[in-house]
Parts: sequence; C-alpha cells; structure tokens
Amino acid sequence: MTLRSLHIDAGRSWRGGQRQVFLLATALRAHGREPLVVGVGGSPLLDRLQGAGIATASVPMRSDWDLRSAKRLRSIVRAWHPDILHAHDARAHAISLIALAGDDTPLVVTRRVTFPLKSVRVKYGLRVARFIAISNAVKNAMIRSGIDAQRIDVVHSGVPTPVATAPRDWRKELGWSRETVIAGVVGAMTAEKGTDTLRHIGGWLSEDALGRTRVVLLGGESRGPIKLGPIRAHQAGFVSEVHNGMAGLDLLWHPAREEGLGTVLIDALGLGVPPVAFDVGGVGEIIENGVNGLLVSSDDFRAFAAAHESLLDAGARRRLASDGPRRAAQFSVEAMTEGVERVYQQVLTA
Repeated sequence: MTLRSLHIDAGRSWRGGQRQVFLLATALRAHGREPLVVGVGGSPLLDRLQGAGIATASVPMRSDWDLRSAKRLRSIVRAWHPDILHAHDARAHAISLIALAGDDTPLVVTRRVTFPLKSVRVKYGLRVARFIAISNAVKNAMIRSGIDAQRIDVVHSGVPTPVATAPRDWRKELGWSRETVIAGVVGAMTAEKGTDTLRHIGGWLSEDALGRTRVVLLGGESRGPIKLGPIRAHQAGFVSEVHNGMAGLDLLWHPAREEGLGTVLIDALGLGVPPVAFDVGGVGEIIENGVNGLLVSSDDFRAFAAAHESLLDAGARRRLASDGPRRAAQFSVEAMTEGVERVYQQVLTA
C-alpha cells in the first residue's frame, strides 16, 4: 500500500523550513509515496509544489489556535484519509491538534528552532506520536523544556548538491579590485540571523583587513552600496540564482545568534565557499572547525574578525574549501528523506 502523508506548513514566505517541506514532498513522490501539502494560499511553497506536480490544498492558518483553519484541515483529513499527518512548524502543530480531536491519525511534528517551548503541556503531550528535531541542538532544547528524549528523533535537514552554472563575478560587477576578499551573508536579513552584529565585527577588523574586505548581502531588499559600520558592503537583495551568487564569494559569514541547523552552510560547503560562523545551535553539527570552516564562540566579535583575517590568505581558504563538498554530501536530501521515512514506519508499526 502506498503511504499517504499529509504535510502542514503555515509559512507565508520562502525560508529554510519551506525549502525542506518542498524537498521532502518531492522526494517522497519520487520514492512512490503520495504526499499532500497543506499551506497558505498564494505562498511560495504552494506555488513551487504545484509547479512540481505535487498535490496541495490551502488553509489560511492566521493564528496558532485558528478554529476555522482547524475545521478546514479536519475536512481535508476526513476526505483524504492520510496514513500520517506531519506538521512542520509551531502554528501548523497547534492547528493540527485541534483538527485531529477525536481522530486517530498519527501526528508527527518537526521542530526546527532552539527556542524554549511554549504550551508544553497542551501542545507537546502524548497526542504527538513522534517529534523530529533537525539537529541535536534542537533535540537538547526540547529536552530542557521537558520533552522525553525517547520521543524525539534527530533527522538533519538535507539539500541537493548545489550547482553554479554561471558564478557571479562580484569584483567585476561592482568595480572592486582583484585583490579584494569578498565575504557574503546569505538569507533572511533579520536580527536573529545576526545582521545587526556585522558592524560590531567590523569594529574589530584591522585597517588592512577593512581595506581588503567587501561584504555582499544576498537576501532582503536591494539597496546597492551601503556601509556596515566601517565595512564597505553591497546589498544585492533577493537573487533568483542564489548558488551563482554564492559561488562568486570567497567566504560565507554566518553571524546568526540562534540557528536550528543552517542549510545555507551546507550550500556554501558544497560550493567550496568556506564559512566563518558563530558556534550556536546546530551550526557545529555541520562545520568541522578548522577542516572545512571556522567556528567562534557566540557574540565573540573579536574572534569572528580574527577568523576572517586568517582567511585573507588564499591558500588558507583553498584548504578549507577543498573539504567542503565532502562534508556537504553528508547532508543530502536522500539521507533526510530516508530519516523521515524511518520515523513514519516507526510510528505506523508501533
């Protein structure tokens, strides 16, 4: 019998969590499974899934305890009869609990962040058959909040092998000298991703490093040339061919203060772009310090600047870059999908 899995994601934008739902659903279909993804109407996730031929349905999901959305989801469950229901974020988790009242469909919940849990007694009770944590760091945060470790499986996020068909030549595009070392920050330009710390890092760079360093911001709004404290930077904004943009970098800066795992780090490693990152959350589960990237203690801006300066030398960058693809290959979509399917089978045979 073909396994039917119903996936719920409440994201309205395209971020790491939505990318993982897309990759999982398409991989399950390739494995001969039958996934149906419920999301917010008009969201990038549903648009991309529909383009890939994956079955979708829309539910507004305006709040965690949205009764109308729960009623709509309940009708989908009753009409479609899934073998398993998989909620991929906190809002989807809450709505699924309401929708499944009186229904025995097994519920699996993925947790992607290391923040302390809320409503533990209500949301994290025995109605959830299994929890999937995307890193050991996320699992440990759940345990600290009172969840039994035996109910949690770690399945690291996975990404396809990144391909850069036409790497961007940022030096040529922006008129920077060939001696310039280009560090990139990729993803959502938000405080939790550490963009507010870039000025502090710049304050610890030497005059020589500041003269040789430029930063490209890939994500958020396009603003062109900007200053980040003493650092000269260019805010390119959203780039549709992000791997081409990343491949034109010498280094990836990842100054996030909270991180469940950090799939952009896997992409960078796969492209041979060595990362410098704060050792927070699951970041240390991806980067092997001194082997394929550099890790520094959280909020140690001086150490971050020093790590960057140690990679102004092209030979040092090449040494780390050479091991990146090997490490990235360990976080494949296939490995992630197999891990999730093992959890499903564990739940269905319990």
